[in-house]
This record gives sequence, C-alpha cells and structure tokens, in this order.
Amino acid sequence: MDDRKSISTADGTISYREAGQGDQVILLHGIGSSSASWKTQLEKLGDRWKLIAWDAPGYGNSDALPYSKPAASQYAARLAHFLDAKEISSCHVVGHSLGAIIACSFVRSFSNRVESLMIASPAGGYGSAPEDIQNERRVARIQLLEKLGPERLAQERHSFLLSENAGKVARERVRNVMAQIRPAGYRQAVELLIESDIKHDASEISLPVFVVVGEADKVTPLEECRKIATYFKKSNFQILPDIGHACYVEDPICFNTVLIRHLESGA
Repeated sequence: MDDRKSISTADGTISYREAGQGDQVILLHGIGSSSASWKTQLEKLGDRWKLIAWDAPGYGNSDALPYSKPAASQYAARLAHFLDAKEISSCHVVGHSLGAIIACSFVRSFSNRVESLMIASPAGGYGSAPEDIQNERRVARIQLLEKLGPERLAQERHSFLLSENAGKVARERVRNVMAQIRPAGYRQAVELLIESDIKHDASEISLPVFVVVGEADKVTPLEECRKIATYFKKSNFQILPDIGHACYVEDPICFNTVLIRHLESGA
C-alpha cells in the first residue's frame, strides 16, 4: 500500500510520507531516491519526533519545477511553500546527497525556520568545475537514463550506492526506490547537481552543521565530504564505519543512533 500523502502548496503539489509526533524533522532524499527511502527512520523515530520525508519536485507525486535548469534556491523555495502548507514554522533539516545541496540553500535563505542541520554523504555539485567537465557529467547521467530507463538503471547502478557487505533488504530497497524515478524530474535534478556548488551556500550558514559520511562511500567519498565540512563556519564531522553512500538505508541502526544524538543535542 502506498502511504504517501499529497498537499497543495502556493506553487505546486508535494507528496510526502510522515510519522510520529513532536518536533518536526524534514528528510530530503538524493537524486536517485524518494521519500520511500526513509522508511526505517519513519518507523523507528516517530515516538520522539514528527518525521516528514518529502518527494522533491519531479519525484513521487510531486509537481516538477517550471524550469529546465532549476537552481537550488528554487528547490528551497518549493520546500518553504511545502512547510507553509503544512503550517510548520520551524524544523530540523536532514539532507542526503543531492538533498544536502537543497538543505543548505534552504538554510541560507530561511535560517529563521531551521532548528538544526544535518547533511549525510553530501554532494558538492559541479558549479565550479570547468564547462567541459560539467557537460561530460550531464551527458553521462542523462544518456544512461535514456538508454536504460529507470528500472534497468536501478538494476545496474543500485549496488554502487552500497558497500560490498550491504544486506539483501538494503539492496532491494535502494533498487526498488531508484526504479521509480521519473525521467523528467531526474533530468531537472541532474541540472541542479551540475549547476550547484554547495560551498556557495555553506559559507553563508551560521548555525553549527553536522556532516556524516559512510566510510565505504564511493559516490561522495570520505575526504570530499570532510572538505565540504570545512566550508561551514561551524561544523562537526563523523565517519560511519563500513557503510556506503545510501548510509541511512544500509545501516539504519548506526545512522539513527547518530541522528538521535544530533537531534537531542539541539545543534
């Protein structure tokens, strides 16, 4: 059964999943994912917090943004409209991979609405890369999707998001969620990745930021994430042992333990 809900905002519909009661925690997924990837967090942490996992524009049942090359600030604005529609004045924000770019843009623009920020396996974006590198990354991602389609893409690429020791449940979840991506939304997200530079927003964020990464991450490697942590004025950095890129799916016990500690600390 699909447990997604949908809500109309000032500039489009957003679908999402939610569970629990208490302080609001907003969960932002990455480029090959959706709200469904946060299933274990929704199930296990709802006794202490109200967790809300959105489907980014163009994912799940969420309306795409009306731009061919949307900026992080436009995703952040849609997130703000989503919170308005949900009557959420402030929240904790957790962003994974591409979701970290959206999270940082949101925090920079709407800092008065953010209680804390945690980013996991953050994507840095290619905004500062040479144009030929940007074009190479753009073409590679979009052509692979067009060649394979979502289901075959998920079949061939899901293991790259996990460590070699990832269990069957994690592998199935990552693969099944990736197989549901919508090509148009994915293409927009590729443009976001290519055009963004997380440093641009990170350097303007004043609140302490918690950065975590899986030790076995092949997508956003440990040292790249450590460097991203230095972009913030205040940050803490933690390595999650033996886990791949989809860290909160592969080892939810480890990830949830770290997330709980972060939320309890209030920063």
